[in-house]
Amino acid sequence: MSTTDTAPATLGTEGAGAAASARPVKSAGTRMAALARAELTLLGRNKATLLTALVLPAMLTLSMSSAVDGMELEDTGLTMGTVLLPGALGFSLLFTVYSTLVGVFVVRREELVLKRLRTGELRDREILAGASIPSVVLGLVQCVALAVGCTVVMDVPAPQAVWLALAGLVLGLAMICALAAATAATTKSAEGAQIAVLPMLLLSMAGSGMVVPLDVMPDKLASACELLPLTPVIGLIRSGWTGGASGAETLGQAAVVVAWTIVAVFAVRKWFRWEPRR
Repeated sequence: MSTTDTAPATLGTEGAGAAASARPVKSAGTRMAALARAELTLLGRNKATLLTALVLPAMLTLSMSSAVDGMELEDTGLTMGTVLLPGALGFSLLFTVYSTLVGVFVVRREELVLKRLRTGELRDREILAGASIPSVVLGLVQCVALAVGCTVVMDVPAPQAVWLALAGLVLGLAMICALAAATAATTKSAEGAQIAVLPMLLLSMAGSGMVVPLDVMPDKLASACELLPLTPVIGLIRSGWTGGASGAETLGQAAVVVAWTIVAVFAVRKWFRWEPRR
């Protein structure tokens, strides 16, 4: 009797295991690519977000040109182009990547999309990374377009240390994505996301050297602004064009970016919610 009862169970277990092993196992890259395609489709349907992400950085750069043109930059070694070009890339990081991603994370959470994704093969970090890919790619393309446009319109010379500019851009993208997820962790609704991004936007635009270079600020104020998240990113990008940063300064700027990234990742791991906040 016992033999008859256990035999089918054993065969059933083996058959289920064989069937499971026969199914193709998708790689992490494949899973994230599928999620990124879905997010890209949704981003394309959101005309307001897409218009803001694509148009606002260029408009802000043009609107700031008259203010920068009136600054006394002779003693700083900077020109209007080397001030506005890094600022333009900073605007792209803020509006095309950061603001967009905060909205994406919050809306997907409130619509229970993130909760459903966690029941599948995707891991938590793959969900966040896959959802970030469209905004990151769009930001990279826009940064290249803005760099070329500013170079042509403002007669900016070729970068003297292109690796510094690339390092600043890559580090900045990683940090901005982590900060976007951390901001979304404390945001309760899609409407609240529009307000939650304001502190980062306003502080960065006012004190990160995007419009007013730290070189023309009072020393104490400049020292405080050096600790803002986007300040070292703008500094690295600007140094890529001017070639004026020392090794110690470059390492210090990179350390600040990495520190902010670590803080943001810690905040995401501790406080990020996968279900609607009540």
